[in-house]
Amino acid sequence: MARTIEEIQDSILENKKESTALTGLELNTTHTNTHKTSIWQLWVYIMAYAIRLLELIFDQHTKDITKALNEQKAHTAKWYRSKALAFQEGVALIVDSDQFDNKDQSPEEIVKKKIVKYAAVTERVDDAELLIKIAGEDTEGTLSALTNEQVNSFKRYMQKIKDAGVKITVISYKPDILSLDLIIEYDPLVLKKDGRRIDDNSSSVENAINAYMKELPFDGELVLAHLVDKLQQVEGVRIPTINSASSAWVSSGTDEYENPQFFEIKVIPKSGYFTVNDFSKIKYVV
Repeated sequence: MARTIEEIQDSILENKKESTALTGLELNTTHTNTHKTSIWQLWVYIMAYAIRLLELIFDQHTKDITKALNEQKAHTAKWYRSKALAFQEGVALIVDSDQFDNKDQSPEEIVKKKIVKYAAVTERVDDAELLIKIAGEDTEGTLSALTNEQVNSFKRYMQKIKDAGVKITVISYKPDILSLDLIIEYDPLVLKKDGRRIDDNSSSVENAINAYMKELPFDGELVLAHLVDKLQQVEGVRIPTINSASSAWVSSGTDEYENPQFFEIKVIPKSGYFTVNDFSKIKYVV
């Protein structure tokens, strides 16, 4: 942003004080150096005026270039994802901009208002639209769905900043429920018959499954072979076998889960993330 003439003059005068080569300006045959009509002060004003004019030209040039880029560039899915993560709840956008007005916000307040912690954007070619999946976090850092009010606010934000003609669908669902039917051949020197460790009574197999769920990228693909690899790293687990796997997701427009659907190799969660609520189908054998 262009500085005022006074700000530029002050900068020049501050630099003058530090220069020994300009000490001769302290005296003038006609006027002192503080007199408004002294020659060197007139030159300071002239230079300050010229510098301000140049800075104003630079500012206008930056605005023109930014405007041209915004009007001509077709945004990618990565751009929409970055904008989804930049959403701030309860903050207005700067007029004719995709930036939030944060002039009165502290960095901590800005972070707190960024309620979208996870986002994924995919293009659905058949429907000619972008599907935007978003999720927040609860107080324990676990992925969670946004409220209906938050989702509606997010949709209005995306409608304002999206490219003209682009259709978007926004979803923020409760996690898909993953159900696993497992047989674990275990080492009885390390694990009990219920799968808990002998030394500290922890549920190492269940912990490994939950850890794998957290390691998955948002809207990432769950691969059963990779889960088996994870389980084989658990101390006391000899041979893990997945008999079957299924997932259930929230039906569109409702808050109810549909019937579980079985899958054999891999699956992408409809909500973007999974949870495992039931470990009762894990069978431990020696």
